[in-house]
Amino acid sequence: MFILNLLLISTAVVIAIPAAMFCGEVLLAVVWGERKQKSPEQTTSLSYAVLIPAHNEQAVIQKTLQILLPTISAGNRVIVVADNCSDNTAEIAQRCGATAIERTDTSRRGKGFALDFGISYLADNPPDVVVFLDADCRVDEQTASTLAATAHQSGCPVQGLNLCDPDPRGGVLQMISGLAFRFKNLVRPLGLTRLVGMTHLTGTGMALPWALVNRAQVASSNVVEDMQLGIDLALSGYRTKFIPAAHVNSPLPQQRSAATTQRTRWEHGHLRTLLTQVPKLALRAFATRRPFLLILALDLAIPPLSLLVMGNVAFCLLALIAWLCGSSAVPAIIAGSALLSIAGCVLLGWAAYCRQQIPLRALLLAPLYALWKVPLYVAFLWKRQQQWVRTARDAS
Repeated sequence: MFILNLLLISTAVVIAIPAAMFCGEVLLAVVWGERKQKSPEQTTSLSYAVLIPAHNEQAVIQKTLQILLPTISAGNRVIVVADNCSDNTAEIAQRCGATAIERTDTSRRGKGFALDFGISYLADNPPDVVVFLDADCRVDEQTASTLAATAHQSGCPVQGLNLCDPDPRGGVLQMISGLAFRFKNLVRPLGLTRLVGMTHLTGTGMALPWALVNRAQVASSNVVEDMQLGIDLALSGYRTKFIPAAHVNSPLPQQRSAATTQRTRWEHGHLRTLLTQVPKLALRAFATRRPFLLILALDLAIPPLSLLVMGNVAFCLLALIAWLCGSSAVPAIIAGSALLSIAGCVLLGWAAYCRQQIPLRALLLAPLYALWKVPLYVAFLWKRQQQWVRTARDAS
């Protein structure tokens, strides 16, 4: 019984660490709030290029460019990488006024390879800063210039506020997905910024000074190449700055199959990165005496929100059964406290940052969303997605 109690208590503590980190970030975000940041000084001498990887994006690229191009000041560029396209993406991009470059290499597929191709193109006449956007993004008027100016002045990677708010026509699953996205890309980054002055890169709405772009290793089929790039830069001492004023919004897919594809890519990539990079960050933190790397490791150790909740529920039930069978009550107390803390912080974060976009009834139906994702997590154990797969776009 002693060994069983020791094993259960140790497991409870390990499971409670990501829960505690999640709750700490949410509380810091709510208490600290979305403080207004000083706008970076806009200089006419600053040059930047917006790089957009696009694979068969004729359904969305025109609308994206129609919104983006009027916000780009004279002398700066928008480059669309038409990557292994079999449609009219390049032609539409050129007609809208962007520069379109075409890449054909069916043996090396993925967003990372497209970005590397675009960076190589820019190397002949490099800008001061490169801003990265996805082909289906919608930006505000100052998004690109704010990202570029901040990256140029700080010399660091910069991440804007990248959201996927649910469409009013979407169902409950889409609303809960939008809630999880707001926690991941708004609430938690605010808390992490308060802790260590940094966040993760999320793939779109991000900017890097050319000196960092030139050393970035992006040519891979990594399904979360953006997150890995941010980690690599953090290991080199560069902290990604979070700029909530630079808004980027991408629509969540309406089709159930497309939503499943998108979530599988994101969450399998997140879990794989968690398993491989958390130990690396923790070891480097102790070796170099840089505490911010340890905090980053603890943040990365937080699994996707639904998995965090499901894992805590499952262990809480196990600990309760063990307690009823005669083991210590301590594991059940730890697990129950962690679960209640998560629930309370989700409600608090929703009230502070999500209630205008996500109705309260969506929270009550969150178990359905968790059940929808169970096959996704089971597949991670035996059929892990390791290659980039494009998410199907809804018709414009």
